[in-house]
Amino acid sequence: MSVVEQKVPVARRAVPQARKFAFTPTVTVYLALVALLVVGSVLVAVDGGVLLDQGGILNILTRSTVLGLVAVGQTMVIVTGSLDLSVAYLIGLCSLVAAETMSGQGSMVLPGVVLALAVAAAVGLVNGLVITVLKANAFIATLGVALILRGWLEQNYTGPAGSVPRSFQHLGYDRVGPVPVAALLMLLIAAGAWWYMRRTRPGYHMYAVGGDIEVARLSGVRTSRTIVIAHVLCALMAGLAGVFLASRLGSGAPYVGTDAGYDLESIAAVVLGGAALAGGRGGVVGTLGGVLILATLDTIFDDLAVDPFFKDVVRGVVLIVAVALYARRKLTSGRTS
Repeated sequence: MSVVEQKVPVARRAVPQARKFAFTPTVTVYLALVALLVVGSVLVAVDGGVLLDQGGILNILTRSTVLGLVAVGQTMVIVTGSLDLSVAYLIGLCSLVAAETMSGQGSMVLPGVVLALAVAAAVGLVNGLVITVLKANAFIATLGVALILRGWLEQNYTGPAGSVPRSFQHLGYDRVGPVPVAALLMLLIAAGAWWYMRRTRPGYHMYAVGGDIEVARLSGVRTSRTIVIAHVLCALMAGLAGVFLASRLGSGAPYVGTDAGYDLESIAAVVLGGAALAGGRGGVVGTLGGVLILATLDTIFDDLAVDPFFKDVVRGVVLIVAVALYARRKLTSGRTS
């Protein structure tokens, strides 16, 4: 037998291919944030100001604190395929509960915070039960609860009420360098929410329920309990936002949540972060990117003294473009897979 005949075909070795950088929604939103900061800095500089000085950074982070808390909670319900339109009125209600319970007394800070969060959890429980037990659409159910809260607030309050002690106002105004203490606490809570959603079984169940509730149910997931838990956690985040606003204002304010539009703003931040309103996709990291984009836009608009109507137009355009890009990417990836 010749040497040639003795040669045995050798299987080709798999050559590892270089990993392509994936422009995921989370990566995209942070790239957009960087671009916005660059463009915004140039525009503000042309106008004679500085966007990212200590005051500008403080402004962005302060705006991000309340919206970040609400948006983190909204992420949980949206991932499960639900949503919550009652958060804006709930923020006002919880600020009043906290401020009226404290009544300016330092010894009543803890009871005020606990009672405000208990009220928030109760509202979240009602939202979840109406959706799961009565089988009401999440949009209609939470809108109905929002109208009930609005009626209560309009009937019982005509303006700010209650007062918080000076010691509690440190939560709203103290900072470490240019970073507000409340923003650090918000990031800590967001990190806990990320861990819960990405590293625990109940968190996995949220994605399963949002992806396909029937498949999740057949797989043994307690779908109703998962939805209820998501709504309770979302309401607790809104309650924390209300407590924080009470610390900044020094009292409770019935419409502090609705005046800032935290219901729709929080949903916009979640969508900008790459979440799907149909459920099953999204995350806290992307949501925080969306929050920072909206907070940065507001800061730039204020520095440039932009008309409020134009602010809403730009925010709407940004949201539509983001949703269109995500939908186009999903369609393209579906064709190539």
